[in-house]
Amino acid sequence: MKRRVVVTGLGAVTPIGNTVEEFWQNLLAGKSGIGYIQRFDTTNHSVKIAAEVKNFNAEDHFEKKELKKIDDFCRFGVVAARQAFADSGLSWDKVSPFEVGVIIGCGMGGVLTIEEQHAILLQRGPSRVSPFLIPKMIPNMSSGLISIYLGAKGPNTTIVTACASATHAIGEAFRSIQRGDAVAVITGGTEATISPLSIAGFANMGALSQQNDNPQGASRPFDAKRDGFVMGEGAGIMVLEELEHALRRGAKIYAEIVGYGLSGDAYHMTAPAPCGEGGARAMKMALDDAGIPPTEVQHVNAHGTSTPLNDKLETQAIKTVFGDHAYKLAITANKSMTGHLIGAAGAVEAISTIKSVQENKIPPTINYENPDPECDLDYVPNQAREMEVVYAISNSLGFGGHNCTVCFKKFTE
Repeated sequence: MKRRVVVTGLGAVTPIGNTVEEFWQNLLAGKSGIGYIQRFDTTNHSVKIAAEVKNFNAEDHFEKKELKKIDDFCRFGVVAARQAFADSGLSWDKVSPFEVGVIIGCGMGGVLTIEEQHAILLQRGPSRVSPFLIPKMIPNMSSGLISIYLGAKGPNTTIVTACASATHAIGEAFRSIQRGDAVAVITGGTEATISPLSIAGFANMGALSQQNDNPQGASRPFDAKRDGFVMGEGAGIMVLEELEHALRRGAKIYAEIVGYGLSGDAYHMTAPAPCGEGGARAMKMALDDAGIPPTEVQHVNAHGTSTPLNDKLETQAIKTVFGDHAYKLAITANKSMTGHLIGAAGAVEAISTIKSVQENKIPPTINYENPDPECDLDYVPNQAREMEVVYAISNSLGFGGHNCTVCFKKFTE
C-alpha cells in the first residue's frame, strides 16, 4: 500500500504578495501584479511590462556579505522555504534532518547574474569576473541553499523542465515520500528572469504580450484577444509530509496530494503537440494515479499562459480527458494576475489549488472579456467563486514538450 502524503506548510514570494495569505487574498480579489518594468531601462525593448516582485528587501532576510553570493532566484526561494518550513511546525527536535529532503524546480537559474558578469567580462576583462559567478547562477543552487539555510540533509535535487519545473518537483517530492526516501520534502519552484536578455529573447520569439499600453489587462488567458504571456518572477514552496508522521505530531494539514502524471510531446521545441495530446496524457495519468474517474474532479488550475496556441490546445486536452464533464469544471488561470513565473509557476499555482481545496474558493481568471469559440469552457471569468472542491488538479506545460499534472484532495482521515 502506498504511503499517503499531505501538505503541511506553505510559503510564497510573488508579484501579488510576499506571504501565502497576501498572495491568496489578492488572487481572490482579482488583483493584477503586472506593471511597467522597474528593474532596467526598457527604452529599446519591444516589451516594457512584467510582473515583478514588490516590497521585497533582501537585506531584511540576508546578511550583506551573503547577498554578494546569492542571485534573486535563490533569495526568493530561500525566503519562501523559510515561510513554508515555519508554517509546517517542523523542527529538528521533532524530525531527523536526514529524513527531510529538498526538491526544487527552476527553469533558468541566475540569468541576472550571467548578464551582469558577461558585461563585466566584455568591459573590464576576465580577471574582473566574480568568483561567485558559477555558484550564483547554477539552477541547482536553489535547492542547495534551501538545504543549507534550513539544515535539511535528506534527498536533494533540482528539476529543470522549463515552465513545468515546479510541478515536476512537487510530483517527484510526492514520489520520494511514497518510496520512503524521506518523511518530509521541502518542494516547489523559484525563478527570477525579468532581465534585459531574457525579456528580449522571449519577446523576439513571439511569446510575450505586446500590450504595453495596458499592463494589467495584458495577460488574458482563454480570451479571444490574448496575444502572449507576461513575464513574472517569485517562488512558491511547500512542505509535503508522510501522513502518519504529520498526524503523530498534530500538524495542520492543508490537503492531500493523491496523483502525479507526466508526459513528453516528442513534437516541437516550443509548440504543444496537436490537440494537446501530451497534456491530456499527463492529466489522465494523474487521475489514474489518484484512482478516481474524471467526474470526481471539480476544479482545474490551468497552465493558461495567455498565448493563442497554448490556451486552445489545453482546452482541447481538458475535453479529451473529461469529456462532457469538462463543461462542469471550474477552470482558473492565475497567470492573468501573477504573470508567468516560468520555473516557479507550477508551485504558486499548486498553492492556489491547495487553498481552493481547503477553503472551497476558486480565484478568477481576470481580463476575460471576449469569448473564443475554441476556448468554450468555464474559466471562472473575472469574479472569484465559492463552491465545494474535493478534488482539483494543477497543470503545467513546458517548452520542449514537458507536461505535468498534480492532483490534490480535500483531507479526510
